[in-house]
Amino acid sequence: MAIEKKYNTPMLDELEKGEWPSFVKEIKTSAEWNAMSNDLLGLLEQSYEEKKGHWKHGGIVGVMGYGGGVIGRYTDLAEKFPNISHFHTMRVNMPSGWFYTSDALRKLCDIWDAHGSGLTNMHGSTGDIVFLGTRTEELEPIFNELTNAGFDLGGSGSDVRTPSCCCGKARCEWACYDTMGLTHYITNKFQDELHRPAFPYKMKFKMSGCPNDCVASVARADISIIGTWRDDIQVDKEKPVIVCVFPFPLLLFQPFYNK
Repeated sequence: MAIEKKYNTPMLDELEKGEWPSFVKEIKTSAEWNAMSNDLLGLLEQSYEEKKGHWKHGGIVGVMGYGGGVIGRYTDLAEKFPNISHFHTMRVNMPSGWFYTSDALRKLCDIWDAHGSGLTNMHGSTGDIVFLGTRTEELEPIFNELTNAGFDLGGSGSDVRTPSCCCGKARCEWACYDTMGLTHYITNKFQDELHRPAFPYKMKFKMSGCPNDCVASVARADISIIGTWRDDIQVDKEKPVIVCVFPFPLLLFQPFYNK
């Protein structure tokens, strides 16, 4: 059902200008039918006007039996923006290599549309599917529906964060080992440590199939597992090599040649 626009957002409107995609446009799209996103526009506009954030971390919230996977968030302007008085984030454990069917993505979106703001981040810096904005009383229903759809929550807080990897040998010729297989194994091996924070600080695993490190494991992980050759690269000198020369590099640097 369509929702009437409640707030004028001249400062946020500026962020829709230009050639780059805008998060404001996505919030406005969701705000046409979602009351949480509608109030979010009003709160963000006020924050931009005042140059002050109005979010607060109001303690720990979660689902039964888990200590991680949910990041509690509240606003100090709850009376003015009641629909986002709670605006918790949920992290959902993604498939290894981020492979989805369209049916799985549709199920995720349907669950979030029914219980949250409709806003997602695909994906967070750790790799999780991120559901942005829901209320405390919706956490258990979301968790139950995610479980029935074959998904689980990811890590948050001082625990093992959701392991992530590149697509590995599923699609990449450079992969030196099965990153997806190892990620699946580590995720199952550390289920308790992933869901129940017991460490002084977070711990991140990231698996890269080769030194290109497409998941930025060196920058973002505590334990980086990077594939490499066992020995010097072997070259079959008897095998013929076909070299293709394209004109593009020449055209790219044509101004230098003209000088």
